Amino acid sequence: MILNELFKNTNYDDTLFSDEARNAIEESVFIKNIKGKDVPYIKCLVHGKEIKLTPEEAVRQLYLYKLMHEYGYPADRIELEAPIHFGREVKRADIVISDKDRPMVPYIIVELKKPKLTDGKEQLKSYCNATGAPIGVWTNGEQVSCYNRKDPNFFEMISDIPQVTQRISDIL
Repeated sequence: MILNELFKNTNYDDTLFSDEARNAIEESVFIKNIKGKDVPYIKCLVHGKEIKLTPEEAVRQLYLYKLMHEYGYPADRIELEAPIHFGREVKRADIVISDKDRPMVPYIIVELKKPKLTDGKEQLKSYCNATGAPIGVWTNGEQVSCYNRKDPNFFEMISDIPQVTQRISDIL
C-alpha cells in the first residue's frame, strides 16, 4: 500500500520523511479483512503488535522510523501513548523519549496529527510543562515544529532535535 492512498485528500507530499522511511513503512503494511472490508494494518515499530493503520498512525510510524533509524534513539527509550498527569486528569502523549540517564524522566515529547490538521502545538507545550521535558516536537507528516522549553512559559523554535549521541546544547 502506498501511503499517499492512505493520506488521500491531503497535501501530504513525502518531503518530511526519507525514501528509506517511506519504503520501510509501506513494505510493512498488510491488509486484514474486517467485517467484509479490507483494512490496512502495520506492525508497530516499538511494540511489535499489529495495529490498524490510520493516517495519524502512519505519521507516528514514519516518525518512529526517523527517531530510531535517523536519530538513533533505541526502542527501549521510546514510550507510546505515555500518560501525562495534570492533577487528577491524565492525557496521553503520542511519543515520549526518556532521558538517557534518568529513564523515568521525559526528554522529548512528540505530538502527532494526521495530515491537514494544524492544531496541537499548545497541547504539546502543556505536556512539556507538565513533565519538564526540554524538547517538544509537533508534526502532521507535512510540517514539523521543534521547540526547546527554556522555562514554563517560553519555548524557543529550534531547527531540529539532537541525535541520540548529542546533547541539546550541541544543536542550540
